[in-house]
Amino acid sequence: MNSVVDLMLGFLREIGISYSFEKIDENTFLPGLKLRDGTLVIDIRRLRYPGDILHEAGHLACMPEEMRRTMNDNLDSSQVHQGGEMMAIAWSYAVCIHLDIDPKIVFHEHGYKGSGESILANFSQGQYFGVPLLEWCGMSYGQVTAKKLNKQPFPAMISWVCEKNMYNT
Repeated sequence: MNSVVDLMLGFLREIGISYSFEKIDENTFLPGLKLRDGTLVIDIRRLRYPGDILHEAGHLACMPEEMRRTMNDNLDSSQVHQGGEMMAIAWSYAVCIHLDIDPKIVFHEHGYKGSGESILANFSQGQYFGVPLLEWCGMSYGQVTAKKLNKQPFPAMISWVCEKNMYNT
């Protein structure tokens, strides 16, 4: 593997996101990656874009443990997972900043239905989406809250994994 993948996987291990290396025979939404019972399954031979590891891990990290354990294959289009998509995008950007990885590795030209560059341009200018949901789940502070509390705003994170289940309140 390459050093960026090793860095990403070391980070996932550190924050408690489980992954395994396995052969994936079926076609998946992102080549070489799938979710199974809250574990990120990686087929290195089929993985086209290493940054996709962070995006898929973000889906797991941004859900509380009891929901994470039920996440499999392609996620449904429920409101929870639509919000989770925005959170995973913001989360993966924050990880890039934290690990000093070039965000273009995650937001590549072939990702996000061709909008990776546009997302990255917005984030680079401090125009973040998904942060209100990260804040709602206790994972990061938005600008206003951070200023009130004298804390660091996103892309700084309070927690790299969702520890509060706001979906059942």
